Amino acid sequence: MNWRYLSWAVIALILLAPLVAMQFTDEVRWTSFDFAVAAALLVGAAGSYELAAHFIQDRRRRVLLASGLLLLVALLWAQGAVGIF
Repeated sequence: MNWRYLSWAVIALILLAPLVAMQFTDEVRWTSFDFAVAAALLVGAAGSYELAAHFIQDRRRRVLLASGLLLLVALLWAQGAVGIF
């Protein structure tokens, strides 16, 4: 299986989750701006990883890069959701 396609599919599912949730509950209220910011954050991180991983041959450094990007995305997502800072 190609991991690139799987990562883009996961991004699509993450963006579809609030869209589906909005159909069933009033607790989730995302605007088009929210979707655009979330898409920019996720696609930006995935694109950055793919670009950098193309030049990084060492597996450990790729794992560190992925971990750092995931941490950054989680931090920015939490800040956007509840304002932790």
